Amino acid sequence: MPEYAILVLPSANRVYAASSPALLRAELAVFGAAGLRATVSDIGEAELGGVSYVRFSCAEPLDEADLTLLSNLSSLYALFELRDGLLAPVPVRPLAETDSDLLTIQKYPGKTNEQFTKLLLNLTLLATSAPGDWPGRPQHLLDPLCGRGTTLNQAMMYGFDATGLDVDSRDFEAYEQFLKTWLRTKRVKHTADSGQLRRNKVRLGRRLDVEYAFDKDDYKAGRTRRVSYFNADTLTTDELLRPASVDLVVTDAPYGVQHGSHRDAGLARSPRDLLAAAVPVWTRVLRPGGAMGISWNTHVLPREELTAILTHAGLQVREGGPYEELAHRVDQAIVRDLVVAAKPA
Repeated sequence: MPEYAILVLPSANRVYAASSPALLRAELAVFGAAGLRATVSDIGEAELGGVSYVRFSCAEPLDEADLTLLSNLSSLYALFELRDGLLAPVPVRPLAETDSDLLTIQKYPGKTNEQFTKLLLNLTLLATSAPGDWPGRPQHLLDPLCGRGTTLNQAMMYGFDATGLDVDSRDFEAYEQFLKTWLRTKRVKHTADSGQLRRNKVRLGRRLDVEYAFDKDDYKAGRTRRVSYFNADTLTTDELLRPASVDLVVTDAPYGVQHGSHRDAGLARSPRDLLAAAVPVWTRVLRPGGAMGISWNTHVLPREELTAILTHAGLQVREGGPYEELAHRVDQAIVRDLVVAAKPA
């Protein structure tokens, strides 16, 4: 039975670095259950030569399709096959359309860890009706609480189309400036258009629309990708996007600070109230067979309440096993967890 070892990607965030081996074990278990052809077992941690690894076994050797998927594990730094006590490197090819500085350049308080963003996106992809297809099939991702765009940038890394919404005008302006500057600096062929966002003669906010291709020949041939950012209330999502038009909804929900929606009685401060109102709206633009992934602070919303909100919206929540092993501490006030749910095909 082949045995493998994963060297965990270092993290600049000390707290996340302490949690990443356990999160990687849970993520690997989901990959094994939902995406890989090989049967994965005996997932655990081991120390080899004084260095910690995540180890696992397979009933048969990993084939090319499995390696294509596993290459995208959020905290994978290097993969080895264990042979007679020695580590034999296994080539990995992460899906990365461009340089990782697209994810790492932006530094600001409250930024979601890039490795966690990738973890959340991966598990959402694996909850769709075709979890093994995503490395080769571009998808349309929506982050309806996108802040300064970490999830949008990860979608770009994967070659996906991406749409974001956020009500904070400062976040919108910061992301617009960052993305335009990054595209120019990298000499990426693109067009960028921004202006007022209106529907039925009503001003809803502002918009940014970017069409780009990392390869110049692709750009000339019209093989482009799109990023759109709407500086608007997340409860207008179904007014701005067509029904069943996105493959994935992926978002890091507010942790209990002022955020989210301007509708009705001022700015929504409660993550519970925001998600109860917004999840049905987001579900309407999610295609059948698509999936929704949400991370949140368990101190302000118990898991069973969020699960009930998702179920009431007609989504099928993935529960049990590794899905119950993803909670981790961010700081003294935040214990973050994530939940993924599928829209029936």
